[in-house]
Amino acid sequence: MTDIQTFLQQNEEKELLRFSTAGSVDDGKSTLIGRLLADSKNIYEDQLEALQKLVRKDEAPDLALLLDGLKAEREQGITIDVAYRYFSTPHRKFIIADTPGHEQYTRNMATGASTANLSIILVDARNGVITQSKRHAFIASLLGIDHLLVAVNKMDLVEYKETIFDEVKEAFLDFAAKLNVSDIRLVPISALNGDNVVEKSDRMPWYHGQTVLDILEEVQFLSDRNLVDFRFPVQYVIRPNQDFRSYAGTVLSGMVRPGDEVLVLPKQIRTRVKAVVSFDGDLDSAFPPMSVSLQLEDEVDISRGDMIVHPKNLTHTEQRFEAMLIWMDEIPMDPARHYLIKHTTQTSRASIDHIDYKVDVNTLHKNKASNLELNEIGRVALTSNRPLFFDPYRKNRLTGSFILVDYLSNNTVAAGMIIDRLPEVRVPKDLDSTSESEAITVRQPSRISVKARETHYGQKPCTIWLTGLVGSGKSEIAYALEHMLHAQNYTVVVLDSATVRGGLSRDLGFSAADQAENLRRVAECARILNDSGMIAISAFLSPSKQARQQAAELIGLDRYLEIYLDASLDWCKEQDHTGCYEQSEKGLLKNLAGVDYPYEIPHAPALTIPRESESEGQSVADIMTLLKDRGFLLKE
Repeated sequence: MTDIQTFLQQNEEKELLRFSTAGSVDDGKSTLIGRLLADSKNIYEDQLEALQKLVRKDEAPDLALLLDGLKAEREQGITIDVAYRYFSTPHRKFIIADTPGHEQYTRNMATGASTANLSIILVDARNGVITQSKRHAFIASLLGIDHLLVAVNKMDLVEYKETIFDEVKEAFLDFAAKLNVSDIRLVPISALNGDNVVEKSDRMPWYHGQTVLDILEEVQFLSDRNLVDFRFPVQYVIRPNQDFRSYAGTVLSGMVRPGDEVLVLPKQIRTRVKAVVSFDGDLDSAFPPMSVSLQLEDEVDISRGDMIVHPKNLTHTEQRFEAMLIWMDEIPMDPARHYLIKHTTQTSRASIDHIDYKVDVNTLHKNKASNLELNEIGRVALTSNRPLFFDPYRKNRLTGSFILVDYLSNNTVAAGMIIDRLPEVRVPKDLDSTSESEAITVRQPSRISVKARETHYGQKPCTIWLTGLVGSGKSEIAYALEHMLHAQNYTVVVLDSATVRGGLSRDLGFSAADQAENLRRVAECARILNDSGMIAISAFLSPSKQARQQAAELIGLDRYLEIYLDASLDWCKEQDHTGCYEQSEKGLLKNLAGVDYPYEIPHAPALTIPRESESEGQSVADIMTLLKDRGFLLKE
């Protein structure tokens, strides 16, 4: 009995990966999933017997029929509806959404892929990358899927030639450079014969990568979750008696613990969390996608649709915003009508102000439009009757998504992904053009010379780039150094992660692409500050040598001072107050530098500070000496 309980507990604790499949008609989506289920021993004998009855005794069962369950699908040989299947391996649990590939079922594909962590895109090796392949990749990118697995299928029909696979790979990666996808992998397979699906194929010895199942079992997707921005939309109030009141809902992102200060939107009321309550009792913390109730220290008037957040990390609270809209109803959009918008736990009436453009999902061209019809995708501006509490979809898929409902028929007519707040002043666009022209701007030279700035501030501008593991004390050193420089009448600005991500990079998530973009923005800001004569202090983990080198080149090698805070991982864990290492140990945070992601130690920094043996004051003094020796501080 103990062994059974242990097995069930281990199975319950496995990570759950949701993935979708997409591809053109006859690319082999359903066959691939059937092969994946069969070769991973996830098909029961009675299922195989039922499939065998559908073919002659001397033929192998058609594994695609495991997914194509509708009669119309079997008759036409295409996937129409979204078929969901569940299977597991010793490493993970999986939910598969087999989505249609035909253009007329775009809404079905979007529905199936909307909750996916990864998307498998099938490409027929004989046909290469066609317009449908590009459409599927674009929709996956639009839905915020950070991981694409491109399965180049039917390699058996092209004699398993490496040159064919290389041509498809080059064509797909060339197109994907236009998309916002950080992780793309290509695998040559034969779904019919099982090559490189579960087992490595000896027919393609030139391929040294992973199989489809290997990638599904090892892809790191938990780090895609937003564990920074706490978002808790209230679903309902629990009040079993006069002595207890709590607020139930699902943690969409971020974390919450008893004692945390929180802010209730829209009333802007501050209070603290007294207890995090679950069905099994009080918890030490809650994180996505846990459903809990929060008991607060103060009596607060809260109702369904309100949002609980951390006071220093707010959502946008707006009635007007821009969004990408996938129209899902057979009745075309009517901009003159009102619709119901359902966003988190809120429902309100909404109107469509105007349509910027609709996207040709096969070519990605942007075309002028007066409305959207079934399966069309467009960029629109909307206004809701009540303010919504949202984040851009790229940053938070759950607070950035919504649906539109026809208030008469109650049909879901559209699914939307919020881009951002609607600008107060819109720049007119040439909607007749199929491509956007880039505005040419010329930077006006400053009327203040570099020498005049140096004389005015008594300093030469530079950027002090502090890098080191989480817990090495980058922010502490940065602000202590700022205090010292200010005390000596120097002009200085600190750029750290909390400040930048709370404003300038508020729209960015934590994918590899977004983190790189975040550092680029920091470097751009530092360069502007330096051009204005100021000293900038940057405190960022920045584990990649390449990223730091790019920052140095952008800022200017003569202004860039890289300072490495040298400390062991164990010491940093003891000093850390962010909770990153704790989350990493629990499996809630992946790709943490120094733990399961490499931190590349600077080769020749301007200064190395031994944090374990040197005090904060001494570290600041060492940096001040460096600045004086390099000639950046001009005051006596």
